[in-house]
Amino acid sequence: MYNNVLTVPETTGTLISSIPRRRPLTAKVGVFGVGHETYWSQFPGLLDELDGKLKIFCNKIKRFRVECINFGIVDNASESLELLPKLKAADLDLIFVDMLTYATSSTIGAIFRGLDVPIVLVALQPMAAMDYSHGTTYMQLCNDDFCSVPEFLGVAFRMGCKVPEVIIGTLEGDPVSDTEIEEWCRIAHVFHDLRRARLGHLGHVLESMLDMHTDPTALTAAFGVHVVQCEPDQILQFYSEDYSNEIEQKKNEIINFFEMPNPISDPLTTRLTETDLHIAAKAAVALEMFVDDQRLDGLAYYYEAAPGTPMRELMTNLIVGNSLLTGAGFPMCGEFDIKTCVAMLMMDRLGIGGSFAEFHPIDFVRETVLVGHDGPHHLNIADRKPVLRSLKKYHGKPGFGASVEFNIRKGPITMLSIGVKPDGKFKLIVAEGESLKAPIPPTGNTNTHGYFGTNIRRFLKHWVAEGPTHHFSLGIGHHAQTIRKIANALDLECVIVS
Repeated sequence: MYNNVLTVPETTGTLISSIPRRRPLTAKVGVFGVGHETYWSQFPGLLDELDGKLKIFCNKIKRFRVECINFGIVDNASESLELLPKLKAADLDLIFVDMLTYATSSTIGAIFRGLDVPIVLVALQPMAAMDYSHGTTYMQLCNDDFCSVPEFLGVAFRMGCKVPEVIIGTLEGDPVSDTEIEEWCRIAHVFHDLRRARLGHLGHVLESMLDMHTDPTALTAAFGVHVVQCEPDQILQFYSEDYSNEIEQKKNEIINFFEMPNPISDPLTTRLTETDLHIAAKAAVALEMFVDDQRLDGLAYYYEAAPGTPMRELMTNLIVGNSLLTGAGFPMCGEFDIKTCVAMLMMDRLGIGGSFAEFHPIDFVRETVLVGHDGPHHLNIADRKPVLRSLKKYHGKPGFGASVEFNIRKGPITMLSIGVKPDGKFKLIVAEGESLKAPIPPTGNTNTHGYFGTNIRRFLKHWVAEGPTHHFSLGIGHHAQTIRKIANALDLECVIVS
């Protein structure tokens, strides 16, 4: 089998193009403004001016790939009560309350009490500073966006409700507040898909990783996802049928997307063989048909099957298809780790990647630790064209075949692990670091040098002391505080390890 080496020109290793998403990012965001009804008769034109501010804000958030529903201005307790069922019926993922001017907290009390949707107060005044020499009460009221924020938050505290986040700034020309608004729209993408996701769970725990066991009901309770119990035969039925045209198309896609170099130092690796390419493409086609058939949004699996069977061939050759799907926004997790599948989904919807990773050897010279895995990875955060190698065996597991190798982009990174506490509740464990440009072993696995400060021993001790699952999701950029906001909205503990 290992003599039929595939003949493909070696490529330059330049940066790759992104894999298109299987589904576009979206979320349903509700917006309403608040004001004080007494002002309207006192200051003619003020209500119309504030309505213009509200429309400017709605147009602003539409830029961030969300559906914006404008519910208008609420200025008294009765209107708040009337608005509440409309907000519920809209099936929203996030609500922005536009603090247009001073408003009494009666405009928000019923909504705080009646909704479990995350709420963000937005205080964006039109002027960076009042024109004091020409100042008027009317001008002050147009810029009184922050005035009732303390009152609103105080009421949330008193009512025992979740205290909303606050964005403070100017309505236009303010990159700081624009960044915060965009961040919350990306968080809305996470909420939108978490509570609608169907995550497949196929096979069994690798014998026996005790930290992998997960209660599907607890996942639904904490995150909203639905866990679909799947059978490997559901993939095998597609693998066993004749899809020659689709397989040839998939082979061409793989050839064009990956680099296929000669082996370097690891005797387990060879240049990709024609047989391994064909099996990888066939398995990828079957996998995609399966996830479409089951209407899945992610999959965690592990299954070995009997030696020499088509099922063994299929289930041990999903790596290439896994990686292509993960890059397309469909998180795939090996070793049955559905908790990390959720973490990868969260990172992908934030637009920061989300590779399936664990710790590999420590580099005490560079004060780094290799982070990677021998399975699904987010190809859209690779630093260059990823590599495919044929492996004579998969270490620690049955099977052999094509395997993916790359390291993620140089620069800031974030890790997210979902652990389980003794009371059964989930805990988000997060750390920020840097991906260094440094050599990785040519073993057909992904690896990245993760730098987390000048003392790698201390960092790793702190990380494991928080009780993480040994897998984690790895993304680009520093996003610990964004993940903390998600955790707060979900009523989950979140620890940022420094």
